[in-house]
Amino acid sequence: MSRSDELRALAQRIADSFPPEVVEVVVTGSVSRGLADELSDIEMLVVTEEQLSLEQAFELAAAAGLEDRDSWGDPVTPTRRVHGYLDGQSVETIWWSHEFAEEHFDAPGSDEALLHGVPLRTCGLLERWQERLAGYPDELAAERIEKAAERWGGFSPGGLLTIARPDTALARAEWLVESAQRVLAIVYAINRERQPTAKRLATNVAPLAVKPERLAERIEEALAETDPRTALRTMTELQLETVRLAPSGPDVDRARSWLLAALGVLRGD
Repeated sequence: MSRSDELRALAQRIADSFPPEVVEVVVTGSVSRGLADELSDIEMLVVTEEQLSLEQAFELAAAAGLEDRDSWGDPVTPTRRVHGYLDGQSVETIWWSHEFAEEHFDAPGSDEALLHGVPLRTCGLLERWQERLAGYPDELAAERIEKAAERWGGFSPGGLLTIARPDTALARAEWLVESAQRVLAIVYAINRERQPTAKRLATNVAPLAVKPERLAERIEEALAETDPRTALRTMTELQLETVRLAPSGPDVDRARSWLLAALGVLRGD
């Protein structure tokens, strides 16, 4: 039995223990994709007919056998998060009400996880969501591309030099990581693919038909580079190549011009 199969069997035990008010249970992440290894968690979405309090979610998780329970994230939101262990295995559960799930299943991040999710208990919600998520309309692609490109511009390209100083390592790292995430958002939207997490980056981007050359490798190189200007130049080159692949739009067009000017600044042209 593979590691994914082992973890899915544990997840099924949890799902089977829930009461009838739990109407949908979906295992996501590496377990649903058959990619789990010894470091993988079990990640599950649990949908209840009515909104639960965090205390109620904790009680149901305890009844399912999860030990050492804890929570994370903002408890004010409608999302309930409960982490625990079953037979020593880490389990992360996300709890949504039916109404909230219908409104947010196609949100960035949730969409990709659920598209590849596997039902452990279902009333038909996951099948319906996956049918809708299988399509990727042009309007959604344009929206996500423009949103990803909007950060690149609006201030002097020379401003990048302020985060090339020796005492700006954190600000530089923030810019590089955010830029990499925006590059990936554009590339996935161009390819009409739902964007996964940044884990297993090289494996995930390999099947994409339209992308800058050595996409994953160049992101890793920029993040690992110790010379500030070289790191920023490497990422800026990747950003520019990415927006040149994207369809025109107000933010994309501005980003093309701004990134070209920024690259000249970093090169000392």
